[in-house]
Amino acid sequence: QVQLVESGGMLVQPGGSLRLSCVGSGFTFSSYVMNWYRQAPGKEREFVARITSSGGTTTYGDFVEGRFTISRDNAKNTAWLQMNSLKPEDSGVYYCSAEWRWQEHWGQGTQVTVSP
Repeated sequence: QVQLVESGGMLVQPGGSLRLSCVGSGFTFSSYVMNWYRQAPGKEREFVARITSSGGTTTYGDFVEGRFTISRDNAKNTAWLQMNSLKPEDSGVYYCSAEWRWQEHWGQGTQVTVSP
């Protein structure tokens, strides 16, 4: 059974940092591209970051502006999203997905709230 479990979301003050984790199981993690998306209330889901299966290439949404870093450890079946210099507009539910060819699996999301 394919499973992705995100964690690490919480309430943080503007300017703060968070590290989100995504642990995969039930599939060959090292073969999949890993993505992070987010969704704020009343808004569409938005692409945040992507990392290739080997970890050699990363891509970010335009709004990231060097504040976030995606990484992975295939030996631990885990991907991370390090978020620095957080802004209130970064608030939302953050989802990880595992993508391979036509398949894409999703986690249940973790809530990030950036507020004074």
